[in-house]
Amino acid sequence: MITLRQLRYFCAVARLRHFGRAAEECSVSQPALSVQIQELEQALGVTLVERGRGRAELTAAGVEIEKRARGILTDTRDLMDFARHRGAFLGGPFRLGVIPSIAPYLLPGALPALHARFPDLDLQLRETMTAALLDELVAGRLDLVLLSLPLEQPALESIRLFDDAFVLAAPAGGAEEAAAPLEPLSRLEMRNLLLLEEGHCLREQALTYCKVISPDLRSQFGASSLATLIQMVANGYGSTLLPEIAVPSELRGDRRIVVKRFPAPEPMRTIGLAWRKSSPRKTDFIALGRVITESSSALLEEARRVLDASAVDRLRPKARS
Repeated sequence: MITLRQLRYFCAVARLRHFGRAAEECSVSQPALSVQIQELEQALGVTLVERGRGRAELTAAGVEIEKRARGILTDTRDLMDFARHRGAFLGGPFRLGVIPSIAPYLLPGALPALHARFPDLDLQLRETMTAALLDELVAGRLDLVLLSLPLEQPALESIRLFDDAFVLAAPAGGAEEAAAPLEPLSRLEMRNLLLLEEGHCLREQALTYCKVISPDLRSQFGASSLATLIQMVANGYGSTLLPEIAVPSELRGDRRIVVKRFPAPEPMRTIGLAWRKSSPRKTDFIALGRVITESSSALLEEARRVLDASAVDRLRPKARS
């Protein structure tokens, strides 16, 4: 008889490619985990894992069975969610994933509001990049993800919460430069554009907007956080695109940085929530999204006050030849 425990242990080995780390994650001894996987192989009549020194590799049969096992485990979690939360509203354990370019700016205001509105909610946060969060969401290890839309995953459903405009953060020049007219947008080609590391969706969004910037004019520096990029800008190493929700935290009245808006239509990203279509908690997700949207409104108002106080200008559009 195949058990859910066997499937869970096998999926952990398949994902981590290591028996010891899988056993640690599953909170069992390595011998106990190995026995369960051997029993699973015997029940199925196939070898699932090739055991090597320090690493475990899936067989061809193991790859296919791992996909099916993940689906079974995800459906089981959704079934348990339905039973556990039937009639309840946003209570108990709740696993939320958030991308790094949102978490440090939106969560300080959203978390107290969520706790006040839903005191029985046991929120468990996971902050990492989009691809990893979506993998964990599909696999059932997360309930909900707060990220940048759109998505191209047929197994997922999403809702839009708010739009987050980009501004240009550049090193402030001397008095003569400050008094000069703003450069046309085409002069962005001459700047050293600082970007986040590969894998951050914010990097791809910046490159999509700044198509005029050729690869050889981009900075070779890649940061893992917006805070690091802003410090690079402050010290004159280049410019970067900054989401509006990050302005109150990252600008901090630093006179070494000038922040400029783009002309309409401004470049922006859409922030939203994503969950599995099979999840029974859509009502909970929408209610949680309303609280996040309220927090974002307050944050964006604060960002605009900071920008207005900084007397920011709008970049002029690229001149037509």
